[in-house]
Amino acid sequence: MLAPDVESRALADQLAIDDASYRAQVAYLLERSPFYRAKLAAAGVTTAEEAGGLDDIGRLPLTDKRELRATVTADDPFGTHLCAARPEIVRIYSTSGTTGAPSYIPLTAADLESWVTGSARSYAASGVAAGQRIVSTYNAGPFVAGAALAAFDRIGLCHVPVGTGNTERVVTAIDRLRPEAAVLTPSYAAYLVEWAADRGFDLRGSSVERVLVAGEPGGGEPAFRAMLEEGWGAKVTEAMGIGDVGPSLFGECEEQEGMHLGARGFVHAELIDPETTAVLAPEEGARGELVLTHLGHRAAPLLRFRTHDHVEVRTSPCPCGRTSPRIRCLGRTDDMLIVRGVNVFPSAIRDVVSAFAPRVSGTILVRPRAEGVKQEPPLPVSVELARGEAAEAGLAEAIRERLRDVLVVQVLVELVPWGTLERSDYKSKLVAR
Repeated sequence: MLAPDVESRALADQLAIDDASYRAQVAYLLERSPFYRAKLAAAGVTTAEEAGGLDDIGRLPLTDKRELRATVTADDPFGTHLCAARPEIVRIYSTSGTTGAPSYIPLTAADLESWVTGSARSYAASGVAAGQRIVSTYNAGPFVAGAALAAFDRIGLCHVPVGTGNTERVVTAIDRLRPEAAVLTPSYAAYLVEWAADRGFDLRGSSVERVLVAGEPGGGEPAFRAMLEEGWGAKVTEAMGIGDVGPSLFGECEEQEGMHLGARGFVHAELIDPETTAVLAPEEGARGELVLTHLGHRAAPLLRFRTHDHVEVRTSPCPCGRTSPRIRCLGRTDDMLIVRGVNVFPSAIRDVVSAFAPRVSGTILVRPRAEGVKQEPPLPVSVELARGEAAEAGLAEAIRERLRDVLVVQVLVELVPWGTLERSDYKSKLVAR
């Protein structure tokens, strides 16, 4: 642990500290944020005392990214939730803008320090240690992931930034520089296994002992993770961040039983029902949407921010000694499909299909027939065969039955030749409408 006093602190003690930070954060928002002053006033809250503590947080309104975007103008690129004065801002990141214009995320020096500290704890949980080498494949550029890369310096690693777009350069760095770890998206980790096999590079025999994956769901899916570990000959752990809140907020330890909150003390996590928005108790096995609140953030703090990540909570004691509850990301609630009342995540379909390796490559594509979330069965799913495999009689039916048994969903499985479905050196597309 980078910070044993924080990471192993008793949960009740941490909650008491977080409660005090939260009360101060709400007071700060009411003083500095026009956005939250109006939002909380509409909910009947005009003072921090009326808001109460963390026990009462469920009474306050949720924040959605669309609300924040609606306050942005050409003259005000940050929107009305900005709390810091211009001279206080030392860094400005942006989102990719794949669903519209980029959103800008300002940080004060204290905010940036919190981001790097939390990210360093999250990545250190994987077992990487000072003095080791790590190859990174993120083209961070203007994006929040750039702050996560600074975490490698904080841990004391020798960082070898390579980026995406040149797989040969990544493999050459692994071959010649002999790093102990590599960090990349689950999709790119899978792609590298195939790329190396095509060219006769012994990825399993490389120096890499740990593969740290982040950026999309997948690293925690048991069958998909097993495929990655087999291909790399290395232990795979995952990390997760939310751009507007912070990079690599959560990180998995070597027990591989869910991601601990590395940003402990900086962020408060809740679980809600994504449909009713009711608060759910964070009990062992509970599932719902992750909601996050900043604690002590200065530039643009967020209160009860909906991440749209659907997670499962694990509260059983972890042998690593970290005491925060752990989460496993099951998928994005905005990627979820509903088939005859059953919630289905594309990443969960991929995990079930991956268990049929080595007959399949593990690459899938869900092809909904209708617009929107609700779909009529059977749900069409293209499943790619492994290299050199023919469409074996009964394989499609076996996959269909397994999906029905595990996910309680009726699907129509189409087996397609190896190489048919698109690969990615960043994030894979699992749904094609």
